Amino acid sequence: MKPIVQKIRTLAKPTFILTTLGIVFYFGTLWGSGNSKPSPEMQSANDEHAGHKEEAGKTIWTCTMHLQIQRSEPGLCPLCNMDLIPLESNSSDEEGTWQLTMSDQDRNLAKIVTAPVERKFVDAEIRMVGKIDYDETKVKTISAWVPGRIDRLFVDYTGISVTKGDHMVNLFSPDLLGAQEELIEAAARVKKSANESSEFLRNSDRRALESAREKLRLWGLNDQQIKDIEQRKSAEDNVLIESPQSGVVIEKGVTEGQYVQTGTPIYKVADLSRLWVRLDAYESDLPWLHFGQKVQLQTDAYPGEIFEGQIAFIDPILDEATRTVNIRVNVENTGNRLKPGMFARALVHAQVANDGRVMDPQLAGKWISPMHPEIVEDEAGDCPICGMELVQASELGYTSATDDQAKPLVIPATAVLQTGKRAVVYVEVPNATKPTFEGREIILGSRAGDFFLVKSGLSEGEHVVVNGAFNIDSSLQIKAQSSMLSMGVDNRSADPALVPFITSLGPVYDTYFGIQEALASDDVENAQRAFKNFSTQLASVNMVRMPANDHSVWMLQSKSLVDNSASVSQNSTLDEIRPVFDQVSQTILEIEKKFGHSEDTHFVEAFCPMAFEKGASWLQLGEELRNPYYGAEMLNCGETKTHHKGIESKSLLKTPASNNAGHQH
Repeated sequence: MKPIVQKIRTLAKPTFILTTLGIVFYFGTLWGSGNSKPSPEMQSANDEHAGHKEEAGKTIWTCTMHLQIQRSEPGLCPLCNMDLIPLESNSSDEEGTWQLTMSDQDRNLAKIVTAPVERKFVDAEIRMVGKIDYDETKVKTISAWVPGRIDRLFVDYTGISVTKGDHMVNLFSPDLLGAQEELIEAAARVKKSANESSEFLRNSDRRALESAREKLRLWGLNDQQIKDIEQRKSAEDNVLIESPQSGVVIEKGVTEGQYVQTGTPIYKVADLSRLWVRLDAYESDLPWLHFGQKVQLQTDAYPGEIFEGQIAFIDPILDEATRTVNIRVNVENTGNRLKPGMFARALVHAQVANDGRVMDPQLAGKWISPMHPEIVEDEAGDCPICGMELVQASELGYTSATDDQAKPLVIPATAVLQTGKRAVVYVEVPNATKPTFEGREIILGSRAGDFFLVKSGLSEGEHVVVNGAFNIDSSLQIKAQSSMLSMGVDNRSADPALVPFITSLGPVYDTYFGIQEALASDDVENAQRAFKNFSTQLASVNMVRMPANDHSVWMLQSKSLVDNSASVSQNSTLDEIRPVFDQVSQTILEIEKKFGHSEDTHFVEAFCPMAFEKGASWLQLGEELRNPYYGAEMLNCGETKTHHKGIESKSLLKTPASNNAGHQH
């Protein structure tokens, strides 16, 4: 009996609840029909509830570091494990197609940093490589001034250091023997005619003596040797030839017992107290280089030690094969530590004004010798070394201008987003109610260290984004608005003159991808090995018949790759290699955008906003992100920026006529 009652009670509970709810609903409906409008409090509550429902349905959650991640509900970013935040839509009809407005909170989360466009002198670093050589003005040849036979060579091999006046050669010469006898006879006549009453005879004998002395001087004897002959009153069949200067014997032209004629070279002696450093400067570096500039030099023999020199000559002719200009630097060689033949690395710091002249306040109103840059005077005159007239520093490309308009317009290099031939910056819109940024294409001048000179597109006082520009660009892409990256890569056929060059770039790209994959796999040994192979692959690139402008660009790019590759050694760690790879990637991206590649594959350009606190790009094969800057730590961190399509083989084989026909409209 008890279980049955319990079951009835259990069934009765939901029935009672449903019945009660039905009655309440019925009377509530009747009440509502009699009152057409709810109370203000209820209406407000209903509106708020509806608003939350609508907001919940439209809110998109994204990652501040990976804007391509979009979710309908909060959570963690699948790439970097950061908390997702709501993506606010601040677009309005007034917002431009290449303009983004965001909240202050979004600006802080995206780490947007701006810097002013300003006029100032910035420091450019020009790096060059070259070789140490003899100073040609300090090389002298010891030759035979009279015919004769070499009886003895006191210096019988090259490389010996000698001092001015050291014994060099014992020379037997019958002609010299006769000249000594003439000297002795002339000296005797002068002594004999000292008491002669005729002044004419006395003067005649003195002139004969001076003539005999001068003859011996012209044949290589010094005054002391001539004096010894007069005192000895006897001629010797051998004459001693001395060194005319201190230095090192760099060449020996004869052997003992050899007969020589007048003018036969016997030795070549080089004074090593001052040397020349011959450097190669690329075309793009020439605006920064001027006669008389200070140069810092380093060699492998003395790591960490800096030698200072001055530019003494800039070749007026360009080497068409290497697209470089020879630069000659004078350097003092204290202690003869520097050796001719050593390789040297050079660094020049330069500040350039608007008119392209080098800024150097120390040369204001100065006069410089056009042959000897170390001669700087306060007023006009002649060079004390060569006697040439001094010229004003301004005539040699220098300026001491302090006028603000002489200062170039510059922006930080991190503000510039470059793709192909285009350079874009994001400018903060002034006086906006919310942080607003607009994209703007500009024309750049030369790069000077951490700054770019601006030719047009910006005005002094504007603020450009120097950190977070890629985040702004990504947000514009998400909104389907114009952006730098959405412009894509130019579709172009290969210039027939560049076909051999583009085809030969394949091994260079392969080596780069080998480094990228090794770093993504945390494989330091393969990364070191690939970097070591880079120079070999670059040296095999075919530059035959390459257009001059393209050749110049490539020489700069390949030099950058070689220099960066050389900095990676067998002892380099992953932490040391990855910043180098970032520099290499920037150059490889320039090469890809300028020339392309001949493979039938797509190169994927990716970007990691967390690398080096400023973000870093790289190229890879395949869609799956493999981050070379973090490896296994954050292998998939990053975002795909664009795809670079390879130039197909049939495009590479097109003739100029077929290319033109294909572009007709």
